Amino acid sequence: MFGVLGIIISLILLMYFAYKGVSVIILTPVLALLAVILGGSLNLLPVYTETYMVSLANYVRTYFPIFLLGAIFGKVMDSSGAAKCIANTIAKKLGKEKAIIAVVLSCAILTYGGVSLFVVAFAVYPIAVSLFREAGVPKRLIPASIALGSFTFTMTALPGTPQVQNAIPMPFFGTDTWASPVLGIIASLIMAVGGCAWLMYRAKKAILAKEAFSPEEGEVAAEAIRDIEEEPVNESLGNFFIAILPILLVLVLNFLLSKFVFVESFMDWGDLSKYNTTIQKVGGTWALIVSLLISILICLFTNYKKFDHPVKIINEGANGSLIAILNTSAAVGYGNVISSLAAFEIVKGSILGISKNPLVAEGISVTALAGITGSASGGMSIALGALGENLLKLANTYGIDPQVLHRVATIACGGLDSLPHNGAVVTLLAVCGLTHKKSYFDIMMVSVIIPIVALIAAIILGSMGIV
Repeated sequence: MFGVLGIIISLILLMYFAYKGVSVIILTPVLALLAVILGGSLNLLPVYTETYMVSLANYVRTYFPIFLLGAIFGKVMDSSGAAKCIANTIAKKLGKEKAIIAVVLSCAILTYGGVSLFVVAFAVYPIAVSLFREAGVPKRLIPASIALGSFTFTMTALPGTPQVQNAIPMPFFGTDTWASPVLGIIASLIMAVGGCAWLMYRAKKAILAKEAFSPEEGEVAAEAIRDIEEEPVNESLGNFFIAILPILLVLVLNFLLSKFVFVESFMDWGDLSKYNTTIQKVGGTWALIVSLLISILICLFTNYKKFDHPVKIINEGANGSLIAILNTSAAVGYGNVISSLAAFEIVKGSILGISKNPLVAEGISVTALAGITGSASGGMSIALGALGENLLKLANTYGIDPQVLHRVATIACGGLDSLPHNGAVVTLLAVCGLTHKKSYFDIMMVSVIIPIVALIAAIILGSMGIV
């Protein structure tokens, strides 16, 4: 029982220090080994090198290409002006009357096309400032509008999204990024429509209360943020079709490759046995890697005149991927240490005993761990690493399609991950020059509360056999 208490203490400290800004790369091994000590063992070095580091390295081996190519793709789309061109065109078409929808849609198209949410925030923010100012909508609603379009339905629920959160369940369940399309679309609609309705209600309420747009809203923005706000947004940024072509390619190629090429029926993939894998396990990952790689090359080719130093841009994207993959891998290493403890069998039994329905156990475990770690990808990786095999067996027992497990896991990771200590939330508020006090309530509504409603709906519908 003391071992279980040690796990709980370790998790609480992880959440507390992550909120305080301590790097998870430092935090996770220390707290993992603390749980080992509290569990009654002093085998710290073997646990660190043979469990924590091996788990970290295996995660890097599996997902680094996606992190790397995703970061390079985002950097190329940003540096070419393509991301801003897409956002600017949508804003012009919809106009100031639909400022909130324009911002949400711009972010959604970019993130659904594989552009990272950090790039999206910087690309869309100046356009959002211009639209919100003209419409008289309070600036404090900008972070929630960007959050809704960037790290809710396009990150977790929409079938085919190339974001890493949609790639993580594939090796566990033998699925691809298009898993459970009907369930994903329904959940996406709940998040998108519900989120937009909430933000428009809040905007209308603020306007009726004569709350005008204020550039700083009581918060002194950094000089870098001031520069972004003053940046002109109506400049010519190039052809919209050329700008959006790489995004369309990611989606189309990913679909074709995952459904018709990297599948068992396309050719004899039997020689993969010598690599100790199957096409079911790696096909979805291969499709995403090839799609991102081709789209990067097309973006570089169609915008070559805009790049003074293309190698420098690629290098910056590659370097930016390292922190992202290490943060998530560190969380996975931590989770594997915890799951290796004898006391975790009690925890695992409690989670799996919550309900005979594996979707309920999966939803609760992924949501809780994403909230504790402050990371959607980290929380889901820990949960599936510890429970994935058991959940798949239960799903097969109760006749639940593995695709549903995939989609419920991705939707679940996008709820409590957006608690105040989440890195994306902190960065977004910094970009907008606002505080948690000013803007977090609306971020919470669109990226925590409404996604949890979508998760509940997905579990119910998935249990009814909807795929």
